Amino acid sequence: MIRIWAKVLKKDKIIKQYMLERNTAMDYSEFFDYLREICENLDIATPVLIKTHLFNYAKYNNVRFTSGDFVEPINFDKLVLENAFL
Repeated sequence: MIRIWAKVLKKDKIIKQYMLERNTAMDYSEFFDYLREICENLDIATPVLIKTHLFNYAKYNNVRFTSGDFVEPINFDKLVLENAFL
């Protein structure tokens, strides 16, 4: 089962959040699809996903995307994805 809690933060306050839930096992080759779906539901741009992001999520159960990870300008400080199934 997959549960990813996505939080959009501005000045360390949650301004938007979304919970992605799937009844399948985590497949890291589909992580970008999960990220894209989360961003569509939050109505924000999708950040660039690199190996470091995947490793951080796999090892620490969370990943943070800051303004440098987005191609478009953003009006928030960071996007945080956390494994909520723990």
